[in-house]
Amino acid sequence: ELTVDEADGTLPRYKNFITDDRVEGCATPDDYSYSGYDRGHMAPAGDMKWDKDAMRESFYMTNICPQAKSLNTGAWNKLESRVREWAKRDSALIVASGPILGDSMPTIGDSKVAVPPRFFKILLASHAVPPRAIAFIYDNARATGSLEQHAVSVDVVEEATGIDFFSAL
Repeated sequence: ELTVDEADGTLPRYKNFITDDRVEGCATPDDYSYSGYDRGHMAPAGDMKWDKDAMRESFYMTNICPQAKSLNTGAWNKLESRVREWAKRDSALIVASGPILGDSMPTIGDSKVAVPPRFFKILLASHAVPPRAIAFIYDNARATGSLEQHAVSVDVVEEATGIDFFSAL
């Protein structure tokens, strides 16, 4: 959940990516060196400016996926900023994001980090009346078109990932 107060955080961005030693085979920051991919946050650092520990923990490699630089610094970054705006508007949003895996994916680094072909982000405004949800899918490449052109139903993401989001709600 991203609340209005959290979306307005002011802490500075943490600087170092951290291998999660609790996860066997976890990627390392070096896996990305000279790979051609950015270290893309799934839970954005920009959403963690409300708490020092949350900010630091967003830099664990278990929160990171290989993203094309043009996506990470372009359309995906714009979407993350819009999500914070919408959280302020709606008082809170439940956010789910991650990779959409393919049958055969290239890998990077000594840890053989899989490079997903696409990414999703789902937003649920559970406090809105009536509640509403929207999802987005981006290819792991330079995104063309508007934000609206990447909008899909939650059902489309569920079908692509095999995950039933928000079933308990």
